[in-house]
Amino acid sequence: MSMAPGKFSVGYFVNWGIYGRKYPPSLIPVQDLTHILYAFADLSAETGEVKLSDAWADKDIHYPGDSWNEDSSNLYGNFKVLYNLKKANRHLKVLISIGGWTYSPKFHPVVIDPSKRAKFVESSVKILEDYGLDGLDVDYEYPSNDEQAGCYVELLRELRHALDAHAAKKSTACRFLLTIAAPCGPDNYRKLHVKAMDEVLDFWNLMAYDFSGSWDSTSNHQANIHGPPINGSEAVTWYINQGVARNKIILGIPVYGRSFMNTAGPGSPYSGIGSGSWEQGVYDYRALPLPGSQVHQDPRAIASWTYNPDTKEMISFDSEEVAQWKGEWIKNEGLGGSMFWELSCDKGNDRPEMEKGPGKDPQPGRSIITIVKENMGGISNSENWLSYEGSQFPNLRNGMN
Repeated sequence: MSMAPGKFSVGYFVNWGIYGRKYPPSLIPVQDLTHILYAFADLSAETGEVKLSDAWADKDIHYPGDSWNEDSSNLYGNFKVLYNLKKANRHLKVLISIGGWTYSPKFHPVVIDPSKRAKFVESSVKILEDYGLDGLDVDYEYPSNDEQAGCYVELLRELRHALDAHAAKKSTACRFLLTIAAPCGPDNYRKLHVKAMDEVLDFWNLMAYDFSGSWDSTSNHQANIHGPPINGSEAVTWYINQGVARNKIILGIPVYGRSFMNTAGPGSPYSGIGSGSWEQGVYDYRALPLPGSQVHQDPRAIASWTYNPDTKEMISFDSEEVAQWKGEWIKNEGLGGSMFWELSCDKGNDRPEMEKGPGKDPQPGRSIITIVKENMGGISNSENWLSYEGSQFPNLRNGMN
């Protein structure tokens, strides 16, 4: 699994997407992606153990074609589908993402405790082997002081060492990947010990979104590349200045929009947020622009938004043009690629069973992931890993043959 030339196209697949969103792994646009980040694994604040967050979705659900007459100890669920996708698409790597916003507070007591870190490392490498994965993604949002930031380095070092030892035990030259979700807000990234982290990370997934939202007093862009108050370009430059190679920086792109009600547009006061698709104030890209809205663009900021003059609702989101501009910006800046939160929000697939209604009804248009891929350059075709003789699941040990 060498780091072949070509850009990385990284997409988060969320295990809750199989429910109301009706988005099983079979809908993943494998031709447009190089890496899938499976969200999320949970962790124990008491012991440090990493564990699945939804065992039924992850390993138990039977999808069409799965037999009920096989060995009941076989692997099913999303991870079986993902392994078979890897077999059919050798360029596709799957990493499990540990933490995320909801589970991140549990990291604080774990990173500072060597015995809990050891349990974290041991259990996450076991998950990698059991479920047929190509690496681990740590999504710790965020170290809040220097002790936690320093111990975060130790956790990543210990993970890197364990992954290399695991590959050596398998007598393979395979490099199991280690990545993180990295902050773009200055208050958070300035706390990180970037140089030491970079020594053990394969690439950095920069969360270049959520720059503004319901926590602010003014409506604004949530994923702009340039311009105040926060932007993606300054974050990228900061990481580069800390010594991170450009081709290890993956620019995060939102597949959703954030709503501001009773406003005149970007930079204006607002009151309230719209109903959203699944949570208040947040709309899936596939449902945008909402009927009655006009799309506006700022090519200098590399940002776009919709505005409905009747309802006075502004939604900050990335349009098809902005997707093109961001792809070109990634290419021109020599960055490593793009990352998307998250796959189920994209246009380009029909989901007749999904609930309908305002904020959910799909709108015409192209996949944002496809557009970025086309404009940032060809994607990497380095091979994934398929041999998991140490898995607890008989069918995975046998390569699903």
